[in-house]
Amino acid sequence: MLRALRLAERGRGRTRPNPIVGAVVVQGGRIVGEGWHRAAGSDHAEIEALRAAGERARGATMVVTLEPCAHTGRTPPCVEALVRAGVRRCVVALKDPHAIVNGRGLRWLERAGVEVEVGLCAEDVREALGGYLLAHTKRRPRVTWKVAMTLDGRIADGRGRSRWITGEAARRHAHRLRAASDAVLIGSGTARSDDPRLTVRHGRRGGPQPLRVVCDTRLASPPGLRLFGPALGRGTIVACGLGAQLARRKFLEARGVGVWRLPLAGGHVSPRALARRLVAAGCHEVLLEGGATLGTSWLKAGLVDRLAIYAAPRVLGAEGLGWCGSLGVPALARARRGRIVEQRRCGEDAYLLVELGRI
Repeated sequence: MLRALRLAERGRGRTRPNPIVGAVVVQGGRIVGEGWHRAAGSDHAEIEALRAAGERARGATMVVTLEPCAHTGRTPPCVEALVRAGVRRCVVALKDPHAIVNGRGLRWLERAGVEVEVGLCAEDVREALGGYLLAHTKRRPRVTWKVAMTLDGRIADGRGRSRWITGEAARRHAHRLRAASDAVLIGSGTARSDDPRLTVRHGRRGGPQPLRVVCDTRLASPPGLRLFGPALGRGTIVACGLGAQLARRKFLEARGVGVWRLPLAGGHVSPRALARRLVAAGCHEVLLEGGATLGTSWLKAGLVDRLAIYAAPRVLGAEGLGWCGSLGVPALARARRGRIVEQRRCGEDAYLLVELGRI
């Protein structure tokens, strides 16, 4: 199963809106076929593994990270192929919570006489599929807030300059986070000050770019931003309020930029409304790269699941801009708690991935 999970990760960032899945066919204690889901519309992991196994799949065990599908979508049902191939046993890490699956594949296999086992390495697979599972149980994506800061928690100097707090190794690693994401989200302040492209330039060879999303309540961002230009306009979304100016909307749409009109919360685009809209667009893993204002609003809304922190060995002092705004926490006992799930050196900088507890 761990081998199947490693195979599944090869599809990370490429399968939207489908989950990453890996599969292994075992015969006589040996792997005789393996596969992973490479992209939406391509063969599922089980089909790849069966094709690699050929006749050796008859009487074998299929080990797969997620319940095989039992419906016809872009591809035929995987369970039908398993039964036709003569698979004797199917070991599944997790049941698929998607409404069109949700146990149907497991029941089909059992009715066909295939022995089914569920739950092997479930926690490992649940972590890998965190965004997909949230999308189909809570109607929201898994959100990772990426922060590049000094040792004293400053993300820019007093003039708002942040290039570059961290070194090249950390920035390359951050691009791998982008490559693993379905969408990258920033606020209008970051769009104006940095004029970013939000594209993956390290860590992914070919494949789709993540959706680029800018929160801009009044559509006040400068029209000359690179995100709105001919090279990046298509694939960029601006989330705005319901009352945003029609002329600005039409200007952006004429450039191929998508405009999502959403309800407001506290005078800004509602994080919950945008989270639901991202899931509707098939975005299950979202990387929030905005500044303190946007990140704090999503954190206060209970929508930040992880913090990806890059800390540079520098100190700016009180003149710098802090990475997080007020959370209304009056005492240490009520502070948000987290759990460090990964730590490493990135050149001269440190990287921490922190899983936050729920509010």
